[in-house]
Amino acid sequence: MTARPPTTQYEAATPAFEISDLVVRHGRVTAVHGVSISSPPGRVTALLGPNGAGKSSLLGVVSTAARPDAGTVRVFGHDVRDSPTAARRRLGFVFQERTLDKELSVERNLWFHARLYGMKRADARARISLLLDLFGLAHRRRQPVEELSGGLARRVEIARALLHRPGLIVLDEPTNGLDPTARATVWSDLLRLRDELGVTVLYATHYMDEAEYADEIVILRRGRVVRQGSVDRLKGGLESSRLVVGCADDEAAAQQLRAAGFEPLIEPGGVAVHCPDPEARIAEVVRALDVPVLAVSVHHPSMNDVYLAVAGEDAAAGPGEAPRRPEEAVTP
Repeated sequence: MTARPPTTQYEAATPAFEISDLVVRHGRVTAVHGVSISSPPGRVTALLGPNGAGKSSLLGVVSTAARPDAGTVRVFGHDVRDSPTAARRRLGFVFQERTLDKELSVERNLWFHARLYGMKRADARARISLLLDLFGLAHRRRQPVEELSGGLARRVEIARALLHRPGLIVLDEPTNGLDPTARATVWSDLLRLRDELGVTVLYATHYMDEAEYADEIVILRRGRVVRQGSVDRLKGGLESSRLVVGCADDEAAAQQLRAAGFEPLIEPGGVAVHCPDPEARIAEVVRALDVPVLAVSVHHPSMNDVYLAVAGEDAAAGPGEAPRRPEEAVTP
């Protein structure tokens, strides 16, 4: 099975999605404030942020389910406002809520989707068989969806979204409610779509570990982009990499390190020296000490550190919860 390849040099150079100055309002409330992000084909982009950050509102416009109030959104060059049908044919969408017909079999759910997209019968039959094989569902093709686990049902939804050969798949909280094993399986499937088929993936999540699967992470807060970049770039932007030395006398160790030109801080694990390359400073720090060294450890920032640094007071509730004062999360 292969994703539909670009048919022209222009299409190959066209972004899979291009969002420019997007504004989305719900009545008097502005959910998305002038967001601009884009992706070339074949990349994975994560939207990370708490509930109320504007992730679902943004995805609603990309999926053509909602209209933008200002700005433009293009899917492989097709404007979702002016050419929604053309844009819709280039993308597949997996909703946060389960949308399969539970009484129908796995196969019948896929056939129903194929009819909606006007696929020819022979083509639909071949695609369904290929996707069932790809997702390990061939032996469950006649099984009612209501008998499937949450993880298997999610795999059926992803297979359904790929049935009409989209170049972009959009997912809103794709593993919400799944157990760790099912979550890992879903992500294995999604990364395989990128690596083997060149499918572009855009997804929203509040799980820190899931954001790290992305080539590009966009952190949203109150409808605005507050940080954007690769995992390494985001982590590298924090000054929280540190070398921690546990000594027999931490107070004396801190004094000796200050005398050597370091700026140590005493913390529960020992004496910390913050620096961008702690591995390279181990020997230098240890040589500066005249007290017994009991342990040496290196710590680098995590995505949780990145999130806490940019999410401000919203982080007090945690990335998976609503902001502390949701009425301030958006402005009319």
